[in-house]
Amino acid sequence: MENEKLLLAFDTCLDKTYVVLRTESDIISSETIFSDEKSYHSAYLISTIKNILKVSNKTPQDLYAIAINVGPGSFTGIRACTTVARVMAQQLGCKAIGISSLEIISRAKNDEYIVALDARKNKAYYYDKKLYGAVELEKVDEMIKGKKVITDNRLIERFRLPAEEVISYEQAEFELGEILSQIAVEKLKTDEGNWAKVLPLYIQPPPVTIKQ
Repeated sequence: MENEKLLLAFDTCLDKTYVVLRTESDIISSETIFSDEKSYHSAYLISTIKNILKVSNKTPQDLYAIAINVGPGSFTGIRACTTVARVMAQQLGCKAIGISSLEIISRAKNDEYIVALDARKNKAYYYDKKLYGAVELEKVDEMIKGKKVITDNRLIERFRLPAEEVISYEQAEFELGEILSQIAVEKLKTDEGNWAKVLPLYIQPPPVTIKQ
């Protein structure tokens, strides 16, 4: 393992912050950070990265690649992820790659489930490998019939599916950081890993408040 390349993966786009350090074949260290009463979980990203490298006796210069969740998800979390990843990769001269949260969550059940997450504005982020995007909730109600669904806490009651056919990723104990890191390992075998191409995935524009 000493000579294997190291990948750092992190995600602040969803309900928790995930940080994973791994080789191509093994997880070295993995941490999950919850929001507390004082700060949103993404506020702990830098300190968690520093800690996970320190306890693993590694330095940023040991990294060959950085992988992140680029969204959709929390707008603040997406910006935190992409900014940190782009700056680190540029300074270190290492590869970087962005993975969609919809693909990450779908892999939690080996693509057996489609993904439908609350997108606000009466829409859901929908993903089934053939189609992804923001879809009107009324259409999603029809599209999920006869399918198994991974959703979130906001939509799980709406879909009214049998318990074995609908899961909230926020309630399940999915290791989403480790799933992100595995997808990145696979994709970096063919992807050039150009940090400049790691951009936020905003399927819907952020909400805008107009001050009078």
